[in-house]
Amino acid sequence: MNNNTQTLPLLFFLLFLFLSFNHIHSWKKEEFRTCHQTPFCNRARSRTSSTSTPLIAADVTISDGNLIAKLIPKAKQEETQPNTNTNTNPLLLSLSVHQNGVVRLTIDEDPSLSPPKSRFQVPDVVVSEFHNTKLWLQRLTQETLDGDDSPSSVVYVSDGFDAVLRHDPFEVFVRDKSNGNTRVVSLNSNGLFDFEQLKVKGEGDDWEESFRSHRDKRPYGPQSISFDVTFHDADFVYGIPEHATSLALKPTKGPGVEESEPYRLFNLDVFEYIHDSPFGLYGSVPFMLSHGKARGSSGFFWLNAAEMQIDVLGSGWDAENGISKLPKNRVDTLWMSEAGVVDAFFFVGPTPKDVVKQYTSVTGMPAMPQLFSIAYHQCRWNYRDEEDVEHVDSKFDEFDIPYDVLWLDIEHTDGKKYFTWDNVLFPNPAEMQRKIAAKGRRMVTIVDPHIKRDESFPLHKEASEKGYYVKDSSGNDYDGWCWPGSSSYLDMLSPEIRSWWGDKFSYQNYVGSTPSLYIWNDMNEPSVFNGPEVTMPRDALHVGGVEHREVHNAYGYYFHMATSEGLVKRGDGKDRPFVLSRALFAGTQRYGAIWTGDNTAEWEHLRVSVPMVLTLGLTGVSFSGADVGGFFGNPEPELLVRWYQLGAFYPFFRAHAHHDTKRREPWLFGERNTELIRDAIHVRYALLPYYYTLFREANTTGVPVMRPLWMEFPSEETTFSNDEAFMIGDSLLVQGIYTERAKQASVYLPGKEAWYDFRTGNVYKGGVTHKLGVTEESIPVFMRAGTILTRKDRFRRSSTQMTNDPYTLVIALNSSQEAEGQLYIDDGSSFNFLQGAYIHRRFIFKDGKLTSLDLAPASSSNARYPVNNVIERIILLGHAFGSKNALVEPSNQKVDIELAPFWVQRKNSPAVMTIRKPNVRVADDWTIKIL
Repeated sequence: MNNNTQTLPLLFFLLFLFLSFNHIHSWKKEEFRTCHQTPFCNRARSRTSSTSTPLIAADVTISDGNLIAKLIPKAKQEETQPNTNTNTNPLLLSLSVHQNGVVRLTIDEDPSLSPPKSRFQVPDVVVSEFHNTKLWLQRLTQETLDGDDSPSSVVYVSDGFDAVLRHDPFEVFVRDKSNGNTRVVSLNSNGLFDFEQLKVKGEGDDWEESFRSHRDKRPYGPQSISFDVTFHDADFVYGIPEHATSLALKPTKGPGVEESEPYRLFNLDVFEYIHDSPFGLYGSVPFMLSHGKARGSSGFFWLNAAEMQIDVLGSGWDAENGISKLPKNRVDTLWMSEAGVVDAFFFVGPTPKDVVKQYTSVTGMPAMPQLFSIAYHQCRWNYRDEEDVEHVDSKFDEFDIPYDVLWLDIEHTDGKKYFTWDNVLFPNPAEMQRKIAAKGRRMVTIVDPHIKRDESFPLHKEASEKGYYVKDSSGNDYDGWCWPGSSSYLDMLSPEIRSWWGDKFSYQNYVGSTPSLYIWNDMNEPSVFNGPEVTMPRDALHVGGVEHREVHNAYGYYFHMATSEGLVKRGDGKDRPFVLSRALFAGTQRYGAIWTGDNTAEWEHLRVSVPMVLTLGLTGVSFSGADVGGFFGNPEPELLVRWYQLGAFYPFFRAHAHHDTKRREPWLFGERNTELIRDAIHVRYALLPYYYTLFREANTTGVPVMRPLWMEFPSEETTFSNDEAFMIGDSLLVQGIYTERAKQASVYLPGKEAWYDFRTGNVYKGGVTHKLGVTEESIPVFMRAGTILTRKDRFRRSSTQMTNDPYTLVIALNSSQEAEGQLYIDDGSSFNFLQGAYIHRRFIFKDGKLTSLDLAPASSSNARYPVNNVIERIILLGHAFGSKNALVEPSNQKVDIELAPFWVQRKNSPAVMTIRKPNVRVADDWTIKIL
């Protein structure tokens, strides 16, 4: 064998180490394209209304319950024959109306004109139930709008709303009839619509694009789509995750706006991402909400999985000169995508919660998580071996810190081959899991989408033989580099392949797994270390000849879907899955949790985690959080404590760290810091009943667990751009501390009613910004007057061990001496709640009497979830102390009222008015009247 042959494998190995080292230790901006380096974005951004081809709507009619039309270039209006030599063939438009104020608009090429291929329409995102909400249009009316020479077509949407197709020039908008026919959301109001049609490559055509050393063949030529969307009567817009930036989206173009990139939606593996940037991260949800004081909220969603760039246009912008006399309280945006079709949804609102409900009626409600998964998770890359796992688990008990899930990263596998275990480090994985499970705890292992190309690896061999991998542009299995080295990627666009993948999670296939083991999907953007922009080439091929450029942003979504459905199959449909994913797309909320990726142990990353998680919640993904402490770097103790104090309120609460960081389990920072971290985690466990109730609300309505202030106080302008504070449900307001050695914090408490300090019960006036002293003990948290929340105050090792514990009700009375709240309970793990096996109570305090009402629909008695938990304490905030007794009905029993600690297991907790040991069953109807 010659020397060159011998050294070739070594060179590949050294190259892989170099790529991996750079991937792990730095993020280089030059590795990723800017808009200027992205031809479709550059073209779209440079267009004006005068350089765009104006379109008119022709042949408008009703067919199959839809409004349909052809879009024709205005200059070609008189032509009757299709134009086969230019990019101006008629486009087909279809507009449908659905219940609850949703309008769907599709625009595509005409298949009867034989385009080179069908343009990709994203499957398996719109839920089947949505199709049943269609309102079959029977007729349209003609109306000539002010200033127009030709009529427009108008169809009914819902009481008070119409959808209008303006014929000349082409425009689509929804209007509010109850408010003088004012527009709500409109498309192409600025005349920037452009649709590049597919072509057959001719002699001399050179459509290839290059970036750095990578070439993209682009076999069908430019195929981008762009258009403007206007949100009327809006002050701010929000949404379109995932970006490490403010909640209210900042303008990216227009007068007075510094040169900026558009908000990019292109799923990428970005290590050490920078904060306050429009740069695209791990996920893409092309859904935007607007909000303003004048009208309320509206929304727009473009179902498209290709790369997208979105400009938010600054005040005073117009489509031509950059100077405008446009109406105030209007936000214009420009949406640009590399490929796909127009499949857009307009949401009329008018409240923020209405818009979120309308969006999730299209893409699905968030899954109901298992109870353990909303408790605390302990993770690190990597816990070394079984001894390390046992040590960490025992230390939590030694320091009296509860946790529910211990995680294993990639090093637990045999050579980065997923569904395997390192036989030296983890020789007895099932026994290890059983020991953890004996304390009511679970484990999670990582399973990434890159499959090691090793002929001795059965998973790779089977996938290769079945042809289940994504292909390169030449039709061969795509071969890229990731953690295992040479890797291929399963084609998750295929339902057949997704089903096959799901079967791999059976106990028989995943040897060493047990029912207490759940799954983490990382690197599923997909991440390819040697690929263009650290991902898969755009001209790679999926099933049906779909180019990767068309499906890229949904790849991780399909992988998440397949894994989640695999866990359901593993449990014979009885066990709710838990799968954490890094990549996300519209509809991700149906399959599990998301985290914000590889953040850094810096105060700025703690700060930006709040708008990032809030934005995910607004776009349907309620179950999300950031790595507590920061993934990269070594947090100072103060930062770590503050992160735990804030992170305890994230919907998904997990600490995680890079393998190059120092160990940072909660007991490693000195006795005082351990005490503070323990207290923060205890707060989360005390609030688990409240959180679980909120997750059920999200599961049935789409309304997120963690909410921006303006969702609860939609008319208060002070809240519209506030993303340092947030609501948990409608009851708790949380204000983070984002600077070191902070001694004061300014906290705006919205509304006219009072707020109660979450730790002391002290009362604060609403509608005022309070300057508060801050200590290391906690961050500012307040309970809203007029609400009731439920707690469990006994500290256990895990949430499972709290199952039979009694409840505490905290009643925060408003100025009318009234309050109300809810409690939802089920078995915390199965799907039996779908058959009515749950408890849902409403608590109302009014006229000195607390009443428990049943909110669950009537069902057979044996379907209800049987619980014997009682309420052992009822705390009354804002009630004058004087009464000594209360009467419980129907038992006709008197119970004592006394001053007792607000938090029983906390030192020096203030005394508050407490009804002690009423011992009423939480599942029963009863009243308690203060005497």
